[in-house]
Amino acid sequence: MISSFDDLLRFARAQAQPQRLLFVFAAAGLPDDATPEQRERFQSGQGGTLTPLMCVDKTPDELGTFEALREESQQFGQAWDLVFAAAMSGSAGRGPTSAQAEVPLQRMVESIKSGGIAGFIAFDGAGQPVQLE
Repeated sequence: MISSFDDLLRFARAQAQPQRLLFVFAAAGLPDDATPEQRERFQSGQGGTLTPLMCVDKTPDELGTFEALREESQQFGQAWDLVFAAAMSGSAGRGPTSAQAEVPLQRMVESIKSGGIAGFIAFDGAGQPVQLE
């Protein structure tokens, strides 16, 4: 059970095969034509839309802490609300390369755009897991 970003890193480092972690940073919002009910739900922390802003892949060893990932993301000047994470497993003792992560990262972005978030772990700006419905 992953209950923090640090758990994700520990779990990834403990795998038999080297891992590459995939991250998509997203902003939560409302469409311009949102109804008053939708706006009220959003203000109470429910509903809304997710817009992917940027993505990156890292090996677990390239990440020390969630704080380091957050600081790196701030260099791009885009405020985000959630970061979605997934992992790619290597084989034969070799981890996936950044080039091999390109297509899966783009699939993650497209999935998030269409609301398909079930296969990812979401973290808030403090590195705590978020349960989305």
